Amino acid sequence: MLNRRTMLATGAAVAATTLLDRGSAAWAAAGEARSLKPLLSPPPIAPAERIQRLAKAKAMMRQQGLGAVFVEAGPSLDYYTGIQWWRSERLTGVVIPADGDPIVVTPFFEQPSIKEMLVVPAEIRTWQEDQEPLKLVADFLKERGVASSPIAFEETNRFFLMDRLKRQLPDTPIVSANSVVRAQRMIKSPAELALMQAAADVTIAAFRYTWPRVREGMGPGEIDAIIGEATRTLGGSYDGGLVLIGEGTAYPHGTRTPMRVVKGSNVLFDCGCSVHGYQSDISRTFIFGADPTADQRKVWTQMRRGQDIAMAAAKVGAPAGNVDDAVRGAYESWGYGPGYKLPGTSHRTGHGIGMEGHEPVNLVHGETTPLAPGMCFSNEPGIYIPGKWGIRLEDCFHITPSGPKWFTVPPPSIDQPFS
Repeated sequence: MLNRRTMLATGAAVAATTLLDRGSAAWAAAGEARSLKPLLSPPPIAPAERIQRLAKAKAMMRQQGLGAVFVEAGPSLDYYTGIQWWRSERLTGVVIPADGDPIVVTPFFEQPSIKEMLVVPAEIRTWQEDQEPLKLVADFLKERGVASSPIAFEETNRFFLMDRLKRQLPDTPIVSANSVVRAQRMIKSPAELALMQAAADVTIAAFRYTWPRVREGMGPGEIDAIIGEATRTLGGSYDGGLVLIGEGTAYPHGTRTPMRVVKGSNVLFDCGCSVHGYQSDISRTFIFGADPTADQRKVWTQMRRGQDIAMAAAKVGAPAGNVDDAVRGAYESWGYGPGYKLPGTSHRTGHGIGMEGHEPVNLVHGETTPLAPGMCFSNEPGIYIPGKWGIRLEDCFHITPSGPKWFTVPPPSIDQPFS
């Protein structure tokens, strides 16, 4: 499954250390990264916690009058069962009934691998290549006596699954599972927060390693290769980052125009990793090889102030959209915008984060979901000046009963971007 970094990172294919020019500064820095000491990380989510998640999901289903929740391969399947699987035309998924144990549906030839990963009580039901897997789902719903009750689909389930289940059960109502799955996943447990903290620690350590090793003439792929090698050695899983240079920093996800590091250019790292399935997402912008200009210093300082304004607005019980509104109001008073217009910040102030780098709920205008302890977000109100450059700092935080708390503390100044 592609993510924004895989799609948009300039030179993502070039980032592999095996494709670096042997003897280059990037090749040497990536090689030296392999001598870094791995950071200690917490254990994976325990089976007992996943069993508790299933119990809570069932209680929520009964309260809402749902017969079952259907989740195909992806982060939510892992969340409930421990099964880490990819999506293809062949269905692998879990059906969680409001009462009783779930079933996992998977191709017959994948059963040994699925059984190896499954960590909760569940029957594995398999289908052969010439059979309809959605019939297994329909038969199970009939067995449990819930085929006439609403069946909730996890929001990222693909359309063909619903379409083919409707052919088996044309009168069965299919509804959104957000009130169960997303409602649960939005609130992180202490074990989840610990894994997210570990992922953040790995990413910021990889940044600290890479920053002093950036050299004039390097391209995004070379820098990303150094970050990636450091990340993996430090203990994180890495699928590619976003490195922007010069005018490329004026566009939140960069440009296909080749860019190289030169003295005085803005350099932006936007990368993350996962530790036992939980994500980090951090951005830093610095000026390479020269003192910042007055404009670079001013915009960097304003953007950094934007992060503090966002944190001050992230109060327990406040609508999530208030955070975006507070930042945008300040930016407009400084001459940016209005709204999402440029120069200014053309994207939301932050996104939810957890098992996915981007997940609900977002810090965006109009979002009414109240902030609650256990919710996790990025804080990244970047400022972009088209045709020139941009500044983005990004640090994630989680809501506690007493207010927001950083996973990584933002840098104090443009002169100390990784302190």
